[in-house]
Amino acid sequence: MQYRKFGRDGWKGSVLGFGAMRLPTMSNGSDIHEQEAIQMIRHGIDNGVNYIDTAYMYHNGESEVIVGRALRDGYREKVRVATKSPGHLIKSPGDFDKILDEQLKRLDMPYVDYYLFHGIGNSGLEQIKTLGLFRKMEDAVRDGRVKHSGFSFHDDLNAFKRIVDSYDWEFCQIQFNYMDTKNQAGTEGLRYAANRGISVVIMEPLLGGRLARPPQPVAQLFSESGSSRSAADWALHWIWNHPEVSIVLSGMSNMEQVRQNIAAAESAVPGMLSSGEISVVKRVQQEFASRTIIPCTKCRYCMPCPSGVDIPWNLEQYNEGIIYGDPGSPRFVYNTFIKPENRASQCSGCQICLEKCPQKINAGDWMPLIEAVLGEGKPYPEDDMKTCVN
Repeated sequence: MQYRKFGRDGWKGSVLGFGAMRLPTMSNGSDIHEQEAIQMIRHGIDNGVNYIDTAYMYHNGESEVIVGRALRDGYREKVRVATKSPGHLIKSPGDFDKILDEQLKRLDMPYVDYYLFHGIGNSGLEQIKTLGLFRKMEDAVRDGRVKHSGFSFHDDLNAFKRIVDSYDWEFCQIQFNYMDTKNQAGTEGLRYAANRGISVVIMEPLLGGRLARPPQPVAQLFSESGSSRSAADWALHWIWNHPEVSIVLSGMSNMEQVRQNIAAAESAVPGMLSSGEISVVKRVQQEFASRTIIPCTKCRYCMPCPSGVDIPWNLEQYNEGIIYGDPGSPRFVYNTFIKPENRASQCSGCQICLEKCPQKINAGDWMPLIEAVLGEGKPYPEDDMKTCVN
């Protein structure tokens, strides 16, 4: 296992962190398989993993409980634990303490090493300021319930820079992988934080597993490189190649994934990829990009939509099912994270967006199809899907 400096107290974190968001579940698909999850976490620790990440909402609150049980029998002293404050549940300053105390009880710990404002963007930052949550976090540090504070992030680059500049952060957590170099914080955000002395934890290195099981044309590029790396290893090594990265979280769901990721982390040093290997990843990026059906650049000139549709987000989700050969993930996002009033189903067909679109995309023509495929679960049209499995 390789280690890199993390935070300001001289501690070194394992380059592979154990993300407890996708723990193995029972046959019903919801309850965590406790024995297997504990074995996985402890195997990771026995092989050098010393950073465990969970959150209030993961596995409907059970993730923190299982992490706490896994860290009994002397394992707690071998690791540092991170969990997160669920901003959407905090309506008053007192809620911050109430939830933190509940989390510590779940974890069966008197304190948590790292406590993050969870998934904040511009609106989350305003909530923190309005409710005085910076002070609540500082109070929790002073009274010993929290050792170090930070934030995890989901928004655009401008929002990320604004948040970074708003407080004296010690660390942050961002989504980053070879397909998200310009999405959310992206490469520029990664460097922006690192240049300000903020340690960076990476989440979604495999895009929810999609980069670990690429469609055949992408897999062929990796195969032709002559490397024995798996697609997952290529994605992880590309991130670890960046010196600005401290820890990469992997949401592992079975013991084999734990073993494979530990093996991959053995050589995880900055600059590990040759120029030829970096070129392979660039070709992969281009191949993924070439699979895009709708040429939306997310300029958002089409917004606001008079019917309330979040046009770019709907188009993006339709594209992603094709790009990554995985319709399941965009269907989940569409039905879970896009509010009903913002979905393609609300389109009136007014075509005002066509008049504004620099790419001349007739989004109104796409919206009924997007609702049918993502909302109703119908197959993608054969011409669109290429190698994507319905």
